[in-house]
Amino acid sequence: MLPVINTNSMNRLILLLAVLWLFTAPGCTGGKQQYYEESGSVFNTLYRIKYKSDHLLTEKIDREFCTFNLSLNPFNPNSIIARVNNNQPVEVDSFFTTVFNKAREVSERTDGMFDITCAPLVNLWGFGFNKMDSVRPYMVDSLREFVGYRKVWLEGKEVNKADPRVMLNCSAIAKGYACDVIASLLEREGITDYMVEIGGEIVASGVNPGGQCWQLGINKPHDDPAGLSDEIQEVIRFCSKAGLATSGDYRNYYLKEGKKYAHTIDPRTGYPAAQNILSATVVAPDCMTADAYATAFMAMGLERACEVAATIPGIEYYFIYGDDEGEIQVRFSEGMQAYLVQ
Repeated sequence: MLPVINTNSMNRLILLLAVLWLFTAPGCTGGKQQYYEESGSVFNTLYRIKYKSDHLLTEKIDREFCTFNLSLNPFNPNSIIARVNNNQPVEVDSFFTTVFNKAREVSERTDGMFDITCAPLVNLWGFGFNKMDSVRPYMVDSLREFVGYRKVWLEGKEVNKADPRVMLNCSAIAKGYACDVIASLLEREGITDYMVEIGGEIVASGVNPGGQCWQLGINKPHDDPAGLSDEIQEVIRFCSKAGLATSGDYRNYYLKEGKKYAHTIDPRTGYPAAQNILSATVVAPDCMTADAYATAFMAMGLERACEVAATIPGIEYYFIYGDDEGEIQVRFSEGMQAYLVQ
């Protein structure tokens, strides 16, 4: 004979199970807060995420990266940016629009020293998708015909080009924005203590697992194409939310016939920028902004970079450069002092 459960007992049991689920289900505010760490590879680079939460967010982070990958990863033939480069019909999404508009803003503020249409020139010099052993002036001149940020624009959700050969490469801004995207996801989940790092670009907020401000290192600019040197030049401390990005020519370069060719291209000339800044670190309210300006400042050179930085609200910088005697020197903005660990 089967046991009998009366209606009142069943209702009480259902209510009890509902209450137990409410207090034990993942993501509930009653859970124990602890630091989690996520790591992996995205956009052909490594990422590391630390955050204080009562549950793991792996699936949501992966979904956000997947969406980003389908928008701005030029190595993915199905991404929006790849289809734009191949002149295929496509409507852009909010990720693409945000990055494109910020890139244009930075281009205008830097007199075109930041330019996401430089992809053909980057490729020509061997720092992009293809590698070339030698570059001739006529090659540079032919590519400059369709390089220039004013030769591409948005109309609604459609990308328009002045020349179908225009190509976009957002690598100097997209990683920074990806950090911002993951930071926004964490904040939507109610998380205030976190650090997001993608390929060296960083957003940090709140405190670290030790309850202290986040501390981040700036590497000394040794010639180190293998990326094996981790000697620290300076330590930066974040006690409130900020984005940080560093651009340097001391790792991404190659030597040919005794001459050093670095990855920072001057869009005005089409040649690698021959400037005195070895490493440009920028702090900004968001990592996308820091990422873009760090690249632009590298191409500008010290004096011009300092002049431009002074006109942009919320931007702080730390430049490592070589003086006329070949000695390593540093220059940083007045506001940067608040971030430096003494």
